[in-house]
Formats: sequence, C-alpha cells, structure tokens
Amino acid sequence: MSNFFNLPKVLSRFGWLLVLVVATHAMPSGVLAQEADPSSAPVDSSITAEEAEIAQEIDSSRGPVSVPAPSEKAMRYYRSGNVLWWINLAVSILIPILFLWTGFSARLRGWATGLGKKWFLALGVYLVAFNVLNYLLNLPLSYYQGFVRQHAYDLSNQTLGKWFGDSIKGLVVGIIIAVLVTWVPYLLIRKSPRRWWLYTGLAVVPFFFLINMIAPIWIAPLFNEFGPMKDQALEAQILSLADRAGIEGGRVFEVDKSVDTEAVNAYVSGFMGTKRIVLWDTIIEKLESDELLFVMGHEMGHFALGHVVKLTLAISALVMLGLYFIHRVSGGLLDRYGSRFGFSELGDFASLPLLMLLMGVFFFLLTPGFLAMSRHYEHESDRFGLELTQDNHAAATAFVKLQQENLGNPNPGPLYKMWRSGHPPLGERIEFCNSYRPWESGEALRYDDRFRK
Repeated sequence: MSNFFNLPKVLSRFGWLLVLVVATHAMPSGVLAQEADPSSAPVDSSITAEEAEIAQEIDSSRGPVSVPAPSEKAMRYYRSGNVLWWINLAVSILIPILFLWTGFSARLRGWATGLGKKWFLALGVYLVAFNVLNYLLNLPLSYYQGFVRQHAYDLSNQTLGKWFGDSIKGLVVGIIIAVLVTWVPYLLIRKSPRRWWLYTGLAVVPFFFLINMIAPIWIAPLFNEFGPMKDQALEAQILSLADRAGIEGGRVFEVDKSVDTEAVNAYVSGFMGTKRIVLWDTIIEKLESDELLFVMGHEMGHFALGHVVKLTLAISALVMLGLYFIHRVSGGLLDRYGSRFGFSELGDFASLPLLMLLMGVFFFLLTPGFLAMSRHYEHESDRFGLELTQDNHAAATAFVKLQQENLGNPNPGPLYKMWRSGHPPLGERIEFCNSYRPWESGEALRYDDRFRK
C-alpha cells in the first residue's frame, strides 16, 4: 500500500491529533503490477481436488521466480527517498521548536483569544491559523516530494491543479478533524491535570474505530473516484474467492488512480458495514488475473485475521503511552523554558507545538516496534493468500512486478527496514512465495480451518 505511516510529514503539517488519525490507516496492504505471462490461468475457487493437484504440478514445473536486481533508476529513487526521510524528520522537529522557541505559538494564542472571546472559539481560530501556517511552511518540500520528484521518476500522472487541489482538500480535512477533537484533551487537562492522559487515551479508541468506519465513505472519495469493478467476470472471481475465505459483507471497489499515478496498489479499509477491498485501476490493468487473485487473497487475509482491529487497538495503546510520556516530560520542560515559550501550563492551547514535538519523539522511538508488528501481519497475509490460491508462481511474479512498477529495492538496508518499512522486503516475499508449499507434502495448512470447502 501507500506509505500512510509517514509520521514526520503528518506531524509537521496537521498536528498531533491528526497524526493519530492517519496512523489508524497504517493498515499495510499488498501492491502489485504490470503484465504477466499471458498463458497464466485465473484461479477458480470452485476447482476440484484433482484439478487443484494438476494446477500445483503445473505451477511447480514453472520453477522458482528469481529476485531481480533493482534498476539504476530504482536505486536512485531509494537513495533519494532516504535523504528525504531525514529531511522530513528534521522539519517535523524544527517547525514545532520554531513555534515554541520564538514564542510565536503564545502570540498566536493571544491573537486567537482576542478574536474568539470564548475558549472553544478561540481554540478553533488558533487551530485554523496554526494548521494553515504549518501547511505553508511545509508547502515547498511537499511540492517537491509529492509532485516534482514523482514526475521526475515517471511515477506520476497528476496535473499541478490536481495535486494542489488534493493538497488543499487534505488541509481542510485536517483542520476540520483538529477542530472537532482537539478540544477534548485540552478540556481534560484543565479538568483533571493528573489523569487527563488516561481519559484521553481511552477516548481515542472509539474515535479511531469511527475514523476507520467513515474514512472510506466520506474522506477517501474526496480525492479519487470510487466505483464498482468494471470487469464483472473478474469481480465474480474475487467474490467467489472471498466466499471461500469466509468473508461476508465485504465489497470490492475500483478507484481511478491512473489520473494520479503509474504506481500500483490494493488495500483494505473500513470497519463493520464499510469494510471494503480497494483496487487501483492501475493494478487491474497491469496484473494478470491469477496474480490479481493472489493480491486479493492477501487483502482478504487482513480481514480474516483481524489485522485492522488489532492494529487499531495497538495504535490506541501507543497513543495512551505517548500521552503519558507527554504528561511526565512536559512539566520539566515548562518549568525550564516556559518563560521563553510564553506559557507555563500544558492546558494552554499554545502548547500544541509542544504536544506535537513530544508525541513525534515518542512515536519515532516506537516506530521500529510498530513496523515490526506490521511486517508480521503482512507476512501472515502473504501466507493466507498463498494457502487460499496455492499459486506460488503468480504470487512471486506479482511481487516482481510490484518492484518494477513502483521502483522498489528488493533488499533494502537494515535501517530502512527498521524505521521505514511496514512490509517485509520484496526479496524476502518473493523467496517465501517460492518456498512455501505445505500442500505439496501433505502438511496441514495454518489457515485451513478458515476456508470454506
């Protein structure tokens, strides 16, 4: 999937609460691409045992898929992306410090209080102004990173108007969410200075699930057009596969992403009645049907194994710990630097840059652990997809095409894996697809009890 867990970028733009909203969409997903061998046959979930055995023999005869070396362009993209990651991290630290050290946040609060009069209105005015200023400070880097660089590597189809329009929509959505929810922790800080972190942490759990529920129907369609799959035959195959995976009530959507990008992706989103599998039109165009069915099997694994719920609960727990970290650390900082900051209490909403900074530091330190959990879930979904389709060759070639289409590096360095990657390296995933064949030796499948016969 797209890398939603870009904490420094979000922190520097929309503030700490929006970062938590975005973090709830860190549900990693499979991504694939390009065209496969035209002789590849679609997986039919209703095949007989004899036909499945024949298909396995054919698959075995095709042999293992080699991990291709990354192109020179892919390595340039990888190295420049690492540099940009450090720049984003520095910006996410420097901007809150700038607001604090200059006393500007306190002056902005004073200005907002003069306009808003009442506390809630003043907070709203402050949040609007603060987010707009953050947006403008980040705009040059965002423009280069999201528009110029993507075009330079032939990964983007966006016009400048589309990119800027989406950017403004993101700003507006961020402001609305911030205004709607940021008053909660500040009110709790004022009402319960010693327990505010606990009550806020408990409140974010239903909030995260609500965001997961409404984002697919209210937020995502603001940026792209979602609709039913155009290929009805392929949709029927996917729904048949979903039925075999024991998934009911889910829907498959095709999204018009070719207007934005040449890259490929598929992901899961939603909760309860809004759960869905989303395919970019680019992945439908560039994948053979057997490869696409493996991708769908992977995405179904996220649903069947409860990864969305598990990750949401994990993030909620991390948020509570992060709030406690802020509670413990902020007092000493305010005692020492409060006169320079222009405020002496955390309950003063001029402290928002301080909350951003401390939450950013906390999440940065915890990022390796969270991403390790995410990689584990991705690996389990790969296993689920393989057991569901039993088409190792299609799975491996799908990952090869992902690497080629998205300029991937199949074997990134250990620091990249620890701090940036919510998915296992592509090289590892291809090798796993080559080697994981328990059905050929009569071994029990890990998820066989989840499949409908």
